[in-house]
Amino acid sequence: MKTDYDYIIVGAGSSGCVLANRLSADPAVSVCLIEAGSHDNSLRIQTPAGTITLYKSRKYSWNFFSAPQKNLNGRSLHTPRGKALGGSSSMNSMIYIRGHASDYDRWAQAGCAGWDWNSVLPYFKKSENNRLGQDPRLHGTTGELNVEAARDPNPVSKLFVKAAQRIGIRTNDDFNGEQLEGCGIYNLTQKDAKRLSSYRAFVAPVLDRPNLTVITDCSVQSLILEERVAKGVRVVSDGQAMALSARHEVILSAGSLGSPSLLLASGIGPEQELKNAGIKVEHDLPGVGKNLQDHLDGLITIRSKSPLTLGFSLGSLPSIVLSPLRYLFGKKGWLTTNYVEAGGFARTPLADALPDVQFHFVPGYRSHRGRLFEWGHGYAVHTCVLRPKSIGELRLDRDGKPVIDFNFLSDPQDAKVLVEGLKLARRILADQQFDGIRGKEMLPGAEVQTDEQLMAYVREYAATVFHPVGTCKMGVDAMSVVGADLTVHGIQGLRVVDASIMPTLISGNTNAPCIMIGEKAADMILRAHAFTPGSERAREQAGQLAAPSAPESQLS
Repeated sequence: MKTDYDYIIVGAGSSGCVLANRLSADPAVSVCLIEAGSHDNSLRIQTPAGTITLYKSRKYSWNFFSAPQKNLNGRSLHTPRGKALGGSSSMNSMIYIRGHASDYDRWAQAGCAGWDWNSVLPYFKKSENNRLGQDPRLHGTTGELNVEAARDPNPVSKLFVKAAQRIGIRTNDDFNGEQLEGCGIYNLTQKDAKRLSSYRAFVAPVLDRPNLTVITDCSVQSLILEERVAKGVRVVSDGQAMALSARHEVILSAGSLGSPSLLLASGIGPEQELKNAGIKVEHDLPGVGKNLQDHLDGLITIRSKSPLTLGFSLGSLPSIVLSPLRYLFGKKGWLTTNYVEAGGFARTPLADALPDVQFHFVPGYRSHRGRLFEWGHGYAVHTCVLRPKSIGELRLDRDGKPVIDFNFLSDPQDAKVLVEGLKLARRILADQQFDGIRGKEMLPGAEVQTDEQLMAYVREYAATVFHPVGTCKMGVDAMSVVGADLTVHGIQGLRVVDASIMPTLISGNTNAPCIMIGEKAADMILRAHAFTPGSERAREQAGQLAAPSAPESQLS
């Protein structure tokens, strides 16, 4: 195996795959992309409906569990992350959401120059291949990432959108257009009725590049540091320990749990915590692992006898039996579903001018017992706190394993917003649109009505939506880990490029923003090394995304 490269990228997830594509576009530059998981050549990954089988998979998921959450009755929350080429983009629900323009303006206002909405929009557009004819001021059509409409949404998902409209929540056909607020059917990252992960979009088409090496089933143990300069990584591959060296940079794209864990394992982090974990301190950087944020979610699930909904029953047996044929020959039917087909963004009475909750509607029964499958039919809506104030952390124990403490509901305002969001979701489900398929509310249950009862329900059942960010925060304050160029403070030749650099959580699903982060980081890296001998292609690419001369339209 070749052991020396110009760039080593740790993590083949949403950001890392974009980096691998853009950096290896220069044939004079050698790039190594390392993934701890295996290949993605499984029908469970490629078929959209297979996503439901991945979250607890031993092969394709890092089945982390959080530390006991003191404000959630001491429960440890299941925290899956993708463990395959594509990372979590190979197991997510394929929803394409960028967030609100103000999310990025807030980053810039906190000292992250160049990360305001007008500056990041060109990078969103660069990756996108919008197949919906949406506003060209805000969407791209020449990128690798297909954005398509759901191929065959369940009719019950459409009922949810109509019911939301009837209670005053506008219908929104483009959550990445002029307005985020509203409900609609989500647009998806799919191609030919298959999942389009970051790996499939950005790396699989360029695997024939001789200067791009992709290594799977390879565990990175630590960084190689010499006088606070990153020189490479120590890995275990095929049972053998070895060192890989990087002439230019090591780039961590292992996600909000993986990247800080690797920094800490390498002796970069809060000095006292490293000593407590028995790790030699290489560089005291207090913010590593801090600032953990995620969307907290509450579920309303309804039992229904209607076979219109997704589910297992004698009545649905014909559609289940025919679903493989419908998928193979018409690219329709159950196997095309991403389950959370509809949803949107709304304001509770506690909101200001911006939405403060997001809905994910499932046209099938979500088990009230936490099972993967339940016999019968129903529908459900997840409601999450869009801009949480609660902040947690990640640290390593004495065995080097991550301790993930979301610290959910440490700010009581989050609990109040979630309770109001659940009440709003109930209003939607109570609309007459659902009269024909109405059933029994299993969770929270008809007996749970007061704010106090709903608060107790949240503490007993709320969970994460799987959007962890922030543990290698970008910024200029004492707790920031990287600067606006994503280089690690105090260490040369090392960057972090993934969701962990987000100073604050964006308003929505995180896959599209992570791809944008990869695009912008690649441009910065190409500019930084534009005058390295042999990198004419890099100089060429570095000039392709100049900032727009006039402000683009913003999401309002």
